[in-house]
Amino acid sequence: MRIFIFIFLAALAVTALSTPVVRRLALWAGFVDAPSSRKVHQSPTPLLGGLAISAGALLGFALLVTFLPISFWASPVLGTVVACVVIVAVGLTDDRVGLPAWAKLLGQILATTILIFVGVHVQLPLPDWQNYALTVIWVVGITNAMNFMDNMDGLSAGVSGVAASFILLLASVNDQYLVAALAAGMLGACLGFLRYNFHPARIFMGDAGSMFLGFLLAVLALDLRFPGNVNFVTWMVPVFILGLPILDTTLVVISRSRRKVNPLTTAGKDHLSHRLVAMGFNQREAVLILYLIAGAFGMTALFITGADSVEGYAIAIVAAGLGLVSIWRLETKWPVELASETKVVSDPKEDG
Repeated sequence: MRIFIFIFLAALAVTALSTPVVRRLALWAGFVDAPSSRKVHQSPTPLLGGLAISAGALLGFALLVTFLPISFWASPVLGTVVACVVIVAVGLTDDRVGLPAWAKLLGQILATTILIFVGVHVQLPLPDWQNYALTVIWVVGITNAMNFMDNMDGLSAGVSGVAASFILLLASVNDQYLVAALAAGMLGACLGFLRYNFHPARIFMGDAGSMFLGFLLAVLALDLRFPGNVNFVTWMVPVFILGLPILDTTLVVISRSRRKVNPLTTAGKDHLSHRLVAMGFNQREAVLILYLIAGAFGMTALFITGADSVEGYAIAIVAAGLGLVSIWRLETKWPVELASETKVVSDPKEDG
């Protein structure tokens, strides 16, 4: 446990200290997000926060191979690092020049293919090709779901931190040191960045940060193992840990599809965070409420790890029902605002 605390503190320090430097670099290099009618921020804000987040989070790799008998050159370790670098590179490119949807999707699939090649993939009792397909759907889906959630100051970093804390807890009690170390690094990086990203934000993480967080969270949740239970039940644990970004993306897709617009290329203030503001909460209150909801999803995931099949699926059915009812209520009671112009898929700058 001491090594995880050390990794957490080191990542926290690295991200907190490097973020002001990255902010100045963003201003110098022109990585700045200008305000517009479809965004909630009111003044030009530098991007590139993803560099500080990824540096702090990936510090867990270096510290882990230093203190534990794990080789950095082992295929899963090196492959995960390479895949994360690919995701950050794709995000940085999009932050600078704006990539088309197909290019971003290809980059995400490439990074996921690297994971599959080194043995990091879904391991259900299914044919290999089905496990590989599920891996691509899961990793790419969560990467873009977290990207979608980066629409209000402090939201994506805070929700990622909450999810990472539950992954850290579950991995540590099941002796998954690599997963726990990476989760500890991600938690520290998210908290270190929040100092500058909570409303009013002085820097945004950009695609490089939100895609990196979503990608690594998807990988870590995928790697969780529960020897005391069976896959027939525990496959739901990652889904609940990341239940909030899944719910938010489902809401957006349904909302935009109902209005006969492309949910992936149309910007709008129709996310969970925007609906809470429409209810009368301010930005800080909306973000804090979503932190609590993310925590509730995480607590449910903890219960699922020890549940039998009947309990697990009963909880899943109830949760799915509550989610659909919530989406219906939000759609019928609180209006949404869509931009007239279109954007590329899952651009974090589309809303916030």
